Amino acid sequence: MPNELYVVAYDGEHRRAVDHAIESAKRSGAKLHIVHVIEWSPYRFLTPQELEERHKRRSEEVARAEAEVIQPILSEMTAAGLTATGEIRYGNVVELLASIAQKQHATGIVMGRSGGTSFGGRVFGSAAMGLAQVSPVPVTIVP
Repeated sequence: MPNELYVVAYDGEHRRAVDHAIESAKRSGAKLHIVHVIEWSPYRFLTPQELEERHKRRSEEVARAEAEVIQPILSEMTAAGLTATGEIRYGNVVELLASIAQKQHATGIVMGRSGGTSFGGRVFGSAAMGLAQVSPVPVTIVP
């Protein structure tokens, strides 16, 4: 359906989820919204100097992610004839992807599964599993 929108989590390295989303969008005519989340936990007790340094690092990370992650993948998708947008966000990947999907009125989320192979890693702590539990839309988890 042409009104479909898939939110696609992309860490800049693991392409399987992105490739799956591209193929699905080609078949269905869906639009893609690429999201690169930089995990950033809040620290409550920082000095003014530490806060300034942290802000500087954050700005550098956003600039790097824009140039090295978002723009190359959006250019590739546009060249493939797809409609795609992207954004970089800071915070918890599960909360942000669920929120973005809801705000964008997405019809699905596509993300990769982390490389952990231990039983504990598969059962506890996986962002993909966490997202599958809280997402307002269907989640496709690509191995």
